[in-house]
Amino acid sequence: MNTPTTPHLTAALRRRAASVADSITDALSAPWPVDFGDDFRPDSPRWRDQSLSKGAAGVAVLHGVRAQHGDGDMTAVHAWLTRATGDGLSAGDGAGLWFGAPAVAFALHSAAPGHYRRALSRLDTAVGDLVDTRLEVAAERMRAARRPSQYEFDLTRGLAGIGAHLLHRDPGSERMGRVLAYLVHLARPIPAADAAGPRAPGWWTADLPTGPQRDAAFADGHANFGMAHGITGPLALLSLALRQGVTVDGHREAIDTICWHLDTWQQSSPAGTWWPERLTLGELQAGRCRQEGPARPSWCYGTPGIARAQQLAAIALGDTTRQLAAEDALAQCLADPRQLASITDPALCHGWAGVLATAWHAAADAATPRITQHLDQVLRHLLDHTRNLPHQDHPGLIEGSAGIALTLHTVATGTAGSWPTCLLIC
Repeated sequence: MNTPTTPHLTAALRRRAASVADSITDALSAPWPVDFGDDFRPDSPRWRDQSLSKGAAGVAVLHGVRAQHGDGDMTAVHAWLTRATGDGLSAGDGAGLWFGAPAVAFALHSAAPGHYRRALSRLDTAVGDLVDTRLEVAAERMRAARRPSQYEFDLTRGLAGIGAHLLHRDPGSERMGRVLAYLVHLARPIPAADAAGPRAPGWWTADLPTGPQRDAAFADGHANFGMAHGITGPLALLSLALRQGVTVDGHREAIDTICWHLDTWQQSSPAGTWWPERLTLGELQAGRCRQEGPARPSWCYGTPGIARAQQLAAIALGDTTRQLAAEDALAQCLADPRQLASITDPALCHGWAGVLATAWHAAADAATPRITQHLDQVLRHLLDHTRNLPHQDHPGLIEGSAGIALTLHTVATGTAGSWPTCLLIC
């Protein structure tokens, strides 16, 4: 197993990163007044308060991690956690690692360890009940040989994301084991009597993609390869758990199975190795993907997240060949100006902060310095795209300024803590 190291960045860039992180954190020093309203739409203040992605829960993590490393005190942490817990927390269908009770539980544990014990105990109960319900529904779906929704297993609100919280909060728990056993089962084909048939992997979903890719080609479902909504999120969780010695029956076999599928659909180009974002039934049957080249190299769907998941799997399995291949894919991606030019967002999910955080943690585990050689360049891009950003308009961790500031703080100080668990990159 590799021993993580602190990747090298030039001193001047580290100082600049620290300064920008301080500036953003100052802009997010205290919650600002809002009209709460009565709804829980994704653009409403009440929804955003309990959102790790876009709201108060995520900002609390920024202040808490900094306070634990001597940058600030707990005043801002308490203020943002109070805001995050100021209304009834969701534990319904939409709740998951990035929203609702699990998001606030993750924030409390990450931002204020040792504080809020009674509140965290109540949240542990709510999260535990949610896990039990989700696993029961998943088991019924499997018995009926139906395809899963991606939200059953994904990182944002599925069992991989809630499992990430449990691995962070209570890795030896019985529920953690049941989540891992579910993911092992997910890796097995379903003998479903549908068009996808037994050739499709167990995570083949009937969900239609949103946005411009929602077309007739997805009528018979698809397989998603991304970290946010696809199979590399479960792969990363299985690998991180194995690396920590938290295992269940069939654990290694499930990792091997997922990696085999990624190998099958791995593509080559002058820009290096890449993977399609999604796979349709027509592509599955033809044995080739129609995506012509690598898409945006984001954490959520692109090569950085997929390569990091494979690197984690390789390290957990002791597979040096796979590890070097994954690191080579990421290094080539970071060296390709055409891919990098497609990133216009500075945030963690789709943008430069996500690329930097993923690459920084991958470099810490890497067997060669190839990834580290590109970190200065990626950091410069993030700093350039962060200039003049209206931080109060986008305060969250995953999709907002708090995540940018925390990434900059991490690389400037060489300290991360456990916050990147919410991205399953460490």
